[in-house]
Amino acid sequence: MEDIEDLLIGSGGGGAPPGFRLPLNTVAVKPKKNVKNGAKLNGSLLSDLSLISTVPGTQSDSEYMAGQLSSFGYGLSDDPDNADLWLINTCTVKNPSQSAMDTLITKGKSAQKPLVVAGCVPQGSWNLKELDGVSIVGVQQIDRVVEVVEETLKGHEVRLLTRKTLPALDLPKVRKNKFVEILPINVGCLGACTYCKTKHARGHLGSYTIDSLVGRVKTVITEGVKEIWLSSEDTGAYGRDIGVNLPTLLNGIVAELPPDASTMLRIGMTNPPFILEHLKEIAEVLRHPCVYSFLHVPVQSGSDAVLSAMNREYTVSEFRTVVDTLTELVPEMHIATDIICGFPGETDEDFAQTVSLIEDYKLPQVHISQFYPRPVGTPAARMKKVQSNIVKKRSRELTAVFEAFTPYNGMEGRIERVWITEIATDRVHLVGHTKSYVQVLIVAPQTMLGSSAMVKITSVGRWSVFGEVIETLTQADKRTSAKERLSSEVKCSPCVDQDESCACSGDKAAAPCSCGPEGCGEQQNSAGTDTASHNQQLLDGNFLSRRRKTDPTRKLGDSRTASGDSLKQENSREEAPGEWGFVDRVFLGGLILSLFTLLALLVHLGFRVKLSK
Repeated sequence: MEDIEDLLIGSGGGGAPPGFRLPLNTVAVKPKKNVKNGAKLNGSLLSDLSLISTVPGTQSDSEYMAGQLSSFGYGLSDDPDNADLWLINTCTVKNPSQSAMDTLITKGKSAQKPLVVAGCVPQGSWNLKELDGVSIVGVQQIDRVVEVVEETLKGHEVRLLTRKTLPALDLPKVRKNKFVEILPINVGCLGACTYCKTKHARGHLGSYTIDSLVGRVKTVITEGVKEIWLSSEDTGAYGRDIGVNLPTLLNGIVAELPPDASTMLRIGMTNPPFILEHLKEIAEVLRHPCVYSFLHVPVQSGSDAVLSAMNREYTVSEFRTVVDTLTELVPEMHIATDIICGFPGETDEDFAQTVSLIEDYKLPQVHISQFYPRPVGTPAARMKKVQSNIVKKRSRELTAVFEAFTPYNGMEGRIERVWITEIATDRVHLVGHTKSYVQVLIVAPQTMLGSSAMVKITSVGRWSVFGEVIETLTQADKRTSAKERLSSEVKCSPCVDQDESCACSGDKAAAPCSCGPEGCGEQQNSAGTDTASHNQQLLDGNFLSRRRKTDPTRKLGDSRTASGDSLKQENSREEAPGEWGFVDRVFLGGLILSLFTLLALLVHLGFRVKLSK
């Protein structure tokens, strides 16, 4: 069982290269104790996590939900049959996505599993009959998933949908890939596409502040992240609701990236209208050594008539301006796009214009899908449809045109810097990407994950290229905290104990380590939990349950508050380990005095009993 969107890969048309989406594995969450009666549970809680889907934001939501459940004492498992509860994250862009959700819900109900459904489908269509008897979590309520899970395990049906503020960026998170941080920069969008249901689910544009996003970037770099993916329904629209813009955000983030380019930034999907006025500024960012020269710009059709019917708010000429400008200003720039075949009213001439557009640019990545009407709340569902056999024919024709391209010819023999972050689905190759985000497959030890290397391209394929490592440039275990990067006067080596002396450079003598957990090789998130090693256990398949940090019989309020209070208590107990303060000494003295007093009373009572006899 996998993420809704990934179940559909390969069934909806060409354009999705093998391995373009990272390998998936099902995870589950195992409660340590039943909240209601304290009894131990033998099963698990299933959570369908997405790492990549066609809707930006859903993959990040999944990682945040898994992280919160994990930090609350739930362990991840991969056995849905023995699960106590299933958590399903959904997408609402395509009708097959909802159909797959319906299948999972039916299967879960047949197995008598409590169900929690999250994501865009319940948010946009909460009254679906398939959701009867099912708990649901809205897209802006993911920080309360622990509450929903625990109440559902008690037998209650919970529905949390509305909220006025954005979820915090520093929630606990379990990354599907420990080297990749998926960072949502905003939710919702400014568009009103006639075929899209996402706007109904995720609402109007809501942007995170630049300070909060830059702060998150600083944090994840200290946690060993090597790629940061900006996620959004429309990256180009960022900040228009709070008086800032995308170039300002990008420049703020780039300023915090390590100068050795050990951590790379990937800019998320953006529609043409909102980047037209910032093309030169965005091109400058894409040229930066720490930013992939890659951008996903969906065009959807090569016909202005179809784009107007879709209410896309741009023309084919404006899309061409975006592509032409970026390819001119950014060396080796790669652009991906999306096409919908068979939109209502699409004529043969309209489709021919789409084919011509794709042939003109020969883009290396094109995701081709057939039109699927979203029946509730989308104007396109009421439009006159193109016959299904014609839609399928057009999809096959465009796929054949696209797959005939050879975008990587000429790369053989070149030497490229490659950032390596994942294992290929064949379990033989490691997967990396060039500065232009070309996928490179190499045979190398897994210790190279999280590193970058100079690679010679030995052969090219349709979807990726193959190479051999010539020189390793950055190592995965080379972590430099933000504090160390900003100050070169004193550099502390990793400490085993905070009481021991650090070996410091400069004129200062060794002193007790005051650099704190971050300077001593420990990575903590802003909530105070050390999640790096635990997350690695989860990703490696060592699915161990942890003891709850909170009283399991206590009724949960807001999950963030409960976990935060618990973490504060833990941190207060961990201060100054090994030292006896004044209060500690007084307490110990009182305890010893009480023991002697008790012993004296027992002796006295013994003598009295003896004398009375």
